[in-house]
Amino acid sequence: MEFKDLGLSEGVLRAVEEAGYKNPTPIQEQAIPAVQMCRDVLGLAQTGTGKTAAFTIPMIDTLAGGRAKARMPRSLILSPTRELAAQISDNFVKYGKYHVLNMALIVGGTSMDEQIRNLDKGVDVLIATPGRLLDLFDRGKILLADIKILVIDEADRMLDMGFIPDLERIVSILPKIRQTLFFSATMPPEIKRLADKYLSNPKIITVAPPSSTSTNIEHFMVPVPHFRQKSAAFYKLYQQEEIKNAFVFCNRKRDIEEVKKFMKSKGIKVAALHGDMEQSERTEALASFKAGETQILVCSDVAARGIDVQGMSHVFNWDVPHNSEDYVHRIGRTGRANMKGRAFTFATPMDDKSVQAIQKLIGKKIEVLDLDLGKAPPPPPEKPRAEPAVRQHERHHNRHEKQNHRHRNVDSIEVDSDKGSEKNKGGFDQDDLPSFLRK
Repeated sequence: MEFKDLGLSEGVLRAVEEAGYKNPTPIQEQAIPAVQMCRDVLGLAQTGTGKTAAFTIPMIDTLAGGRAKARMPRSLILSPTRELAAQISDNFVKYGKYHVLNMALIVGGTSMDEQIRNLDKGVDVLIATPGRLLDLFDRGKILLADIKILVIDEADRMLDMGFIPDLERIVSILPKIRQTLFFSATMPPEIKRLADKYLSNPKIITVAPPSSTSTNIEHFMVPVPHFRQKSAAFYKLYQQEEIKNAFVFCNRKRDIEEVKKFMKSKGIKVAALHGDMEQSERTEALASFKAGETQILVCSDVAARGIDVQGMSHVFNWDVPHNSEDYVHRIGRTGRANMKGRAFTFATPMDDKSVQAIQKLIGKKIEVLDLDLGKAPPPPPEKPRAEPAVRQHERHHNRHEKQNHRHRNVDSIEVDSDKGSEKNKGGFDQDDLPSFLRK
């Protein structure tokens, strides 16, 4: 089947052809006719299968015949991350170039005043992250009473990032009569509950087993006896592999800068991307990577979804992901659009349980690639501890005397037979006692 067989408008077909596409992917082939028929859609497909185009292309034709009012968008696309929202925006620009549709991007980290001005002009397509959308709604800057189409993209990622309460609140504000398109790579119980709640007699599209990996990706597990040998393992693969561009994923943000520093020392063109960076810095790093000015992008899972870089050749998991489903999304950055890709994961002996969980999720064992890494580097020398200003035994030289004073032995009290009174050695005498205790 070709795109021209899907009943799309001439303008959309022309834009798709200019983008270099002739045949739709399986999810596009099934989703586009369903969206055109105004049916609800539940799309389950692994990352990199063309889910974004599966809803943007038919939405352009659906929205082409109307006009939006100020602050009342006609359609809403919810995205978990700013990067994914930007990718969706790029799809509307690419495929809607021959249609007049107003689009607005409502995400955090950018000017709210500019976003409000765009809403005032009237928006046909509103692409938003949940937090910023609710912020504008609570300020009275946007009305959601005219939403005809709702798209929830990467719903399982919404769950991972804690957006489900915000998502439920947003949907409760929207009109009851609407078309809802629900896309997810996996279907955990909470996401299934939401799909059952929000979708009415949906067209269910499953183009690959949930949480499966693309057949276009060769992925390997690289045993690393010690975590300090990950640098040697990466550099050895870097020299062996023909790397056009690559993502390197770390579990912890603080490790990203260390990995970036190591790669720079080897003369590799590298940039970092993680959630603690300013939006301008993230945009600059991503633009440099997409333009080919940077070869390696070291990132956290904020980039595991929502970044579509054409021709991505490699993915490296510097750390085994804690969440096994993140493995599927990470390596899914390569092997896209029917191209081949390679992925390598560095695993220490402490990662055995996580590796087993990943293999159970994807339903097969990951091929092991042994590298000669030599001996593990010695641990860094311990910093000398500063000597205390006063040594412990000097500070408490009279400790035993104080304890003896607090816990007096009755044998230390002697009675003077001549005077019939007690002699107190080191304690209280008769004059120190209260009058009612004196003999």
